[in-house]
Amino acid sequence: MTENGTSLPRTPVPDRLPTRLRAMARARPLTYFFLLANGLSWVAWVPYILSQNGLGIWGYRFPAILGTTQVLGVLPGAYLGPIGAAFAMTALVDGRTGLRAWTRRLWRWRVGGRWYAITLLSVPAGMLLTGLAFSGGQVAAPSAAALIAFVPMLLFQMITTGLAEEPGWRDFALPRLQSRFSPLRAAFVLGPLWGVWHFPLFLTEWGGYPEASWTRPLAFFTFCVAFNIVMSWVFNRTGQSLPLSMLMHVGVNTFASVMWSEMFPSLDGELALVAMGTGASVAAAVIVVATRGRLGYVPALPSDHGDAAPLVRRAGYDRGPTMIES
Repeated sequence: MTENGTSLPRTPVPDRLPTRLRAMARARPLTYFFLLANGLSWVAWVPYILSQNGLGIWGYRFPAILGTTQVLGVLPGAYLGPIGAAFAMTALVDGRTGLRAWTRRLWRWRVGGRWYAITLLSVPAGMLLTGLAFSGGQVAAPSAAALIAFVPMLLFQMITTGLAEEPGWRDFALPRLQSRFSPLRAAFVLGPLWGVWHFPLFLTEWGGYPEASWTRPLAFFTFCVAFNIVMSWVFNRTGQSLPLSMLMHVGVNTFASVMWSEMFPSLDGELALVAMGTGASVAAAVIVVATRGRLGYVPALPSDHGDAAPLVRRAGYDRGPTMIES
């Protein structure tokens, strides 16, 4: 109060919360990304876990859409988790410029045809060989309905599983991990975290609950660790093409859900995951040996660096960072 009793005008105090959040995010972007990715997904999955599709504590049963309850039970949490965390962390760390660059990478389709063939054909081929080995050669021809449904299901998986997960795991986390660690070590960090993210779903029908044994999460975890090495190699060798990573990821999901049970009826859910984990481990070992642990990674260099162009050519890149040659 002044001497004459009037109040002095107050100077507004600037809100420093966004600045503090940005500083925290920039200090530990990977830590907060993984916390957000897991936390958002797990909280969103609680109703599905508690419902009749899971532990049965809640009396509600999720309705099936396109033959599965996962569309309403799993997908919302998947969208909130990896892609939601990647969007939030990119906005905090890199601002609007970073968000625009992050969005453009979602459409990095301009990759050599050789890598489309590798991405689209290697997964079915590998799963066929693995299925033959674990079924003792007992294989049946897929039905016409399965063959017709394969491509539509692949496209559906692209806009669901692929879009929900890959912008987070591979596009946000993997490049940052590889800038801090060796490519192989980065893969061994990301793979287990990717696998653990799925663990709450093993308390639902997604993971075969309640019939599935405790070994199923372990087999799935092994698959995630090994297959992440394969995906890291593809991501690096395609100039960090997110659509190609999505195609490889959903190729496994689609083949497993559409073709696997028809072609290898003797492989139940437990043995199927063991087979997939074994096949992924063999492929990962071959890639690690062939690349000497580099997994196709080429460190990014400033555009004005004199050695940038020779380094890119030696790595097999040409005509810009998104073109891959044989």
